Amino acid sequence: MEISIWSDIRCPFCYIGKRKFEAALNKFEHADKVKVVWKSFELDPNLQTRTDINAIEHFCESKGIEPEQAKQMFNGASQMAKEVGIDYKLDQSVPANSLKAHRLMHYAQSKGKSGDIKEALFNAHLVAGKNIDDIDFLVELAGANGLDGEEVCTMLQSEDFTYEVRQDQMEARNLGVSGVPFFVLNNKYGVSGAQPTEVFLDSLEKAWENHLEEGEQVEAGGSCDIDGNC
Repeated sequence: MEISIWSDIRCPFCYIGKRKFEAALNKFEHADKVKVVWKSFELDPNLQTRTDINAIEHFCESKGIEPEQAKQMFNGASQMAKEVGIDYKLDQSVPANSLKAHRLMHYAQSKGKSGDIKEALFNAHLVAGKNIDDIDFLVELAGANGLDGEEVCTMLQSEDFTYEVRQDQMEARNLGVSGVPFFVLNNKYGVSGAQPTEVFLDSLEKAWENHLEEGEQVEAGGSCDIDGNC
């Protein structure tokens, strides 16, 4: 059974959703027969990387809100993250364009390393405050996770895998996906947002049994949309 997951490295709920989904998969009886395919979704394809401000300052600028309100919103996501063992430092995250990171994910998927690289990218952006638009850093991250750094550097300096990123995003639009994370199980069952582990497990079991009507969808959980609302 194939499961496609649309997400953006910049989305705090996507990392939370990844952890909750993985917890469900660990409990799923047929986990060894599940193939996970990571799909690209850029929340803001036009974002210009800024290393002079942090994510909260960028959020205040882009949304026109006060820092205190932004911190409260970020704290909500941070509390959810702690429940799945992630210690967010969102006030330190770099407002960075994620296209290069998505291209790296496609390269990693071609080498069978997508799971490791996805985890490393999420941690780099949302916990460690690294610039995921910086080629030198991405090469270092790739090398530390079993990929050939020289190959990755050459790939990132080209336009390789940009087409694949755009294709993922076109597929998402055709499916009506407007926010992430978004999970598609067995090509027919959609789960939106960072759902509780129990919901993911129930969805896995139902999809496996193939008793669902095509297009049935679970209520949305925590997610980020294309307008930058999380």
